[in-house]
Amino acid sequence: MTLEEKINPELKAAMLAKDEAALRALRAVKAAILLAKTSGGGTISPEDEMKMLQKLVKQRKESVEIYQNQNRADLAKGEIEEIAVIEKFLPKQMGEDEIKEELKKIIAQVGATSAAELGKVMGMASKHFAGKADNKVVSVLVKQLLG
Repeated sequence: MTLEEKINPELKAAMLAKDEAALRALRAVKAAILLAKTSGGGTISPEDEMKMLQKLVKQRKESVEIYQNQNRADLAKGEIEEIAVIEKFLPKQMGEDEIKEELKKIIAQVGATSAAELGKVMGMASKHFAGKADNKVVSVLVKQLLG
């Protein structure tokens, strides 16, 4: 089942429930899908769907940060609600402990011993954690582990 097929019934349910936050988020996802389809030849791979959703969540998290810095809790609240709706369509995010364990395996596999080899580890880690962990968190943990 494609992301679009999952979104349409959710969108209908949000309309019937008059859930404004869900409507905004689902319409944004649907718009991103349509944009990707028109620019990409009509179909989107599941990997591209995940990247698109992650991008939407990341944009909203950045907006929340800006709104909070400007003491606009009202605007931040709306973005946080949208994040919660979009994240329902993403795979479950890994916890820091799980990420650390996987990173230790990747570091051993790559043979990295210093922070100078961060790029090698991050290249492999970003592919390994695609959709399952935020790259910012992964980067911080790799820096900690490589010291």
